Amino acid sequence: MIVLGVESSCDETAAAICSDCKILSTIVSSQIIHSKFGGVVPELASREHELLLNTIVDDAINEAAIQKQDLDAIAVTRGPGLAGTLLAGVCFAKGLAQGLDKPIIGINHLEAHIFANFLADPKLQFPFVCLLVSGGHTQLWLVNGMGNYTLLGTSRDDAAGEAFDKGARILGLGYPGGPEIEKLSENGNPNAVNFPRAFIKDDNLEFSFSGLKTSLLYFMDASKDKDDISHADIAASYQQAIVDVLVHKLLHAVRKANVKTCVIAGGVAANQVLRKAVKKHLSSINILYPDLLLCTDNAAMVAFLGELYLRNGVTSAMDFDIDPNLKLA
Repeated sequence: MIVLGVESSCDETAAAICSDCKILSTIVSSQIIHSKFGGVVPELASREHELLLNTIVDDAINEAAIQKQDLDAIAVTRGPGLAGTLLAGVCFAKGLAQGLDKPIIGINHLEAHIFANFLADPKLQFPFVCLLVSGGHTQLWLVNGMGNYTLLGTSRDDAAGEAFDKGARILGLGYPGGPEIEKLSENGNPNAVNFPRAFIKDDNLEFSFSGLKTSLLYFMDASKDKDDISHADIAASYQQAIVDVLVHKLLHAVRKANVKTCVIAGGVAANQVLRKAVKKHLSSINILYPDLLLCTDNAAMVAFLGELYLRNGVTSAMDFDIDPNLKLA
């Protein structure tokens, strides 16, 4: 089976080809137009997708050395995400599917992130705990099987990736904020500032990062005329506060669910400080990450999950809707 995946949930325009559960090509175009605004501008993102989709899809097909007619189906992200950007991708995919007379499969972006881990390790076995941590979500899931998900905990406010983006803006850094803060932190002292770690002592699996962001804002206002602490130290301390909470809650979830495997998915999974901390504190657990290119938004995970659904005889009606607030369970 050969499946084309299309991803446009936010500011990455992506297409990929999956054949027999192997990725033949994956093309991702990150929209640099948003960098000067310090965050994604939805209307601009939608327009960029409309401009890029046709070229990106053609590039993915050419790189895979196939023809459009060779496709067995088209999978496309239908949610969650920004309404306008989702609509751009879904409308494109529907038009292509109708033109080629191929079935279409609407994909849950969160589910695709989880299943990207099967590309990293095809032998991954259920059940496992997944820390899904990105710009829009910070969630802990117990994954018992395909379509069988239990939400263990989530953020009450900002996601971890959102906290990185907002923290970078406060520090005068670029977008996206996670890589910018991680880069600045390399020579910083993570213990220089004791930023708050919400719920870290509570016996629950909930997150909160809005207070951390506010604490950074107040700290920067109070220290703007002082030279005794560097931006690298501040960034490292801010990053460490986020990582400490994520690792603590993940460890708690693994123990509570009594599983031997955990996976980490989403853009923040690429953070090397997080990876090192997880390895240190969950050394007795089998830990799995997607490849770095599959951590951020991409179409390879969409194409792969689409093929799994197609093999199970699951497709979508052509009139399916986008859902910006689509839930996993």
